[in-house]
Amino acid sequence: MTAQNSTQPQPSGLLRQSADRLLRIVYVITHNSMAMLGLGLALACLLLLASPGMRSDAEQKLLGWLQQRQTGEAASDEVEAPNGVAKALSKEQAQVANWISRKYRVAPEPVGELVAEAFAIGRRIKLDPTLILAVMAIESRFNPFAQSPVGAQGLMQVLTRVHSDKYEDFGGKQAAFEPIANLRVGIQVLQDCIQDAGTIEGGLRRYVGAVDSDASDYVAKVMAEQQRLRSVARGVRLPVNAQALAPQQTGTTRELEADAGNSAGKPRRS
Repeated sequence: MTAQNSTQPQPSGLLRQSADRLLRIVYVITHNSMAMLGLGLALACLLLLASPGMRSDAEQKLLGWLQQRQTGEAASDEVEAPNGVAKALSKEQAQVANWISRKYRVAPEPVGELVAEAFAIGRRIKLDPTLILAVMAIESRFNPFAQSPVGAQGLMQVLTRVHSDKYEDFGGKQAAFEPIANLRVGIQVLQDCIQDAGTIEGGLRRYVGAVDSDASDYVAKVMAEQQRLRSVARGVRLPVNAQALAPQQTGTTRELEADAGNSAGKPRRS
């Protein structure tokens, strides 16, 4: 009985033999697969070298793939504005639009459009977009139908009777209450005022039509709101009721590339 049991293979030995066979099978399959893959790559290279047409087609496909990747990476730099702003904005624009929407209790979608327009025009004419938005905030609190007792109208409170010629490209003075038209006309007036005065502060005084006063209160309000908007654009989590940060010395006294002496004439308050 003992002799018969000694001739039978032990279970551990059977497992070891099965594992060895399995490893050999895996090695053979893997080795053959790698060999086939290498052979396939070699044949593909030979075909590409032998056929200019196939090589050109492969180059075009590779170029198209690289262009798609580049486009996708560029698009990833833009973010969808929060709180339902429909237009795709850059990160800083989305932050500004969201903050304005919360502070002034206006719908985020049209505010996003105004922010995008202000940034686009401001950068093109080298006028800080946050200054444009700050003027809009102080003048009308982003109410496109605002009207003052003296007839200043719309988002930028443009005096339509004085600047009616600037609305001709938008269909006439009835466009004063059309947000984008009013914004563009207001930016043009603001730019003219700053160029005539030679400084931001001087331009704001002319914009508000200060004749008998220095309009220091108005200028301070606009500059304070601009500082808040700049902070928000940089990603600072600023409460909507936050006080303005202290402006940089160079930010409020810089001279523009304009004739600083050309400050005479009728005030151009919008």
